[in-house]
Amino acid sequence: MEIKVLGTGCAGCRALHETVKQAVAELGLDATVVKEEDIMKIMSYNVMQLPALVVDGQVAAKGRKLSPAEVKELLAK
Repeated sequence: MEIKVLGTGCAGCRALHETVKQAVAELGLDATVVKEEDIMKIMSYNVMQLPALVVDGQVAAKGRKLSPAEVKELLAK
């Protein structure tokens, strides 16, 4: 599983990245977590609201920080 946190480095983006890493560890998932800050790569996902969460190439959430429970729910799908 590949998980990307899209964001330009703002506090919300950094917080989501930490929340995702925590959720992956708690769920024991075999996943790679990447923080993508390159605006051109972010735009390739057609995301205009940050932070955004991409799971296996699909945008799962955008425009808001997620709680650990929300991240776990998205990753469990």
